[in-house]
Amino acid sequence: MATQDPSPAGTGDEVDEDDYMNMVIAEPVAPKEKETYTQRRMRKQREAESRGRTKSKIEQAADEAAAREAALSASLFTNPATASNNKGLAMMAKMGFTPGAALGSRENKDARTEPVGINMKEDRGGIGLDSEKKRKFREEAERQGKRVKAEEGDYRERVRREREEVRLEGMVGAAMRVAERMTGEREEAEALEIGDSTLEVKKRKIPNKPLKQINILWRGLIRQREEKERDRRMRYDLHQSLSRFPTYDDADEDAEDKTALNKEPSQYVLVEDLEEEDPELDEFNALDPAVRLQKLVDYLRQEFRYCFWCKYAYSDEEMEGCPGVTEEDHD
Repeated sequence: MATQDPSPAGTGDEVDEDDYMNMVIAEPVAPKEKETYTQRRMRKQREAESRGRTKSKIEQAADEAAAREAALSASLFTNPATASNNKGLAMMAKMGFTPGAALGSRENKDARTEPVGINMKEDRGGIGLDSEKKRKFREEAERQGKRVKAEEGDYRERVRREREEVRLEGMVGAAMRVAERMTGEREEAEALEIGDSTLEVKKRKIPNKPLKQINILWRGLIRQREEKERDRRMRYDLHQSLSRFPTYDDADEDAEDKTALNKEPSQYVLVEDLEEEDPELDEFNALDPAVRLQKLVDYLRQEFRYCFWCKYAYSDEEMEGCPGVTEEDHD
């Protein structure tokens, strides 16, 4: 028995074969390159610009604040949407309220025609904190202003007082010198009257008697002069000791050489109580310069009829012609 072919001839179902003549060869695709950070940032920037720039938080907050301020500053009556939807205005209109007029009695001309404004409070402080801060700031500013003015006035007063003290101290020193000179002249005249030739007041600038025996009015001047002379001699002796041995004695030196080398005994003798304390002088120097000056002026007037302000010694005790005993009297 013969077998039958499952694919009879003439049906067109032949085995498919590759058509090399009509084959299309695709181009190879390159692998995708990895995107760098700069490329990714530039790409996102271009995409954001194409979509529109997104505002920052600061800009959004500024826009919200501007919109809120515009809404709060607008009147309720001029905004049709607000006027039609506001239940409060509708209730007031039923009671006879008309926009632009005061609510209530028509006789009250000072009544408000606009509702009370709204003040936005964005911080967490209490309701009265802002006014309290303003009050404290105003008080602090006033206090600082008063303090600056007081300090300026105190500084000027202090400078004026210091200058006045310096001026008075100068006049005290001048009055001391006048009192010392006139006292020395009187002692010299008295010595000449009794024929005492041993007194050499003119030759000696500093008296040889103890400081505590000098009048307290010009004792400070004498003490200051003595201390200055002592310091000068100490500096001179130190300078001489650096150049020669103090006990060196040359037999060939004459009198002039000894004088030049300061080997001769000094004729200047310091007072004996220069190194001692003087509480009386300290108490006198602690007085105000004006008080010390007035004591010296009174002493010169009583002892020598001499006016320190006139710079003149009067012949009579009444000192006729002198305006007074103070500096103001001689202005």
